[in-house]
Parts: sequence; structure tokens; C-alpha cells
Amino acid sequence: MQIVYQAQDIAEAHIVAGMLRASGITAHVAGHYLQGALGEVGTFNLAQVKVDESDFLDARILIDEYEHNNRNEEQNGP
Repeated sequence: MQIVYQAQDIAEAHIVAGMLRASGITAHVAGHYLQGALGEVGTFNLAQVKVDESDFLDARILIDEYEHNNRNEEQNGP
């Protein structure tokens, strides 16, 4: 498994992993226990999304689109 995305928090990691799964990519979220032990520490990048090496490039394409859409929403508002 390779880290394909460093999320801000566990919630975002699950959103990204769900998006990948909906596209047929097996994705796993790591960092549940670490973040729970330390509290709200999103800046430490403890929440990670991991995929099989063979799915890495396809996952990155989807994540790049997700990040692009989020940037546009932040700039233009909801």
C-alpha cells in the first residue's frame, strides 16, 4: 500500500477514500488511533489514504480533480 493522500483530518480522509472506492479503487484510511490519541491535530497530517501500488496513478488523477474542485469552491464561495 502506498500513501496517495495526506488528509487534514480523519473525516476528510474518509471522504477521499469513499470517492476512490466509488470509482472502483480499494482505499484504506490510516491514522485513526493516532489522531484519537492526540485529539484535533490535523496539522500533523496523521490521516492518510492508502491504495495499492497498481491503483496509485488512477487514484492521483481522481484526487487531483478533488483538490482542484475544492480550490475553486474556496475561491468562488459555495
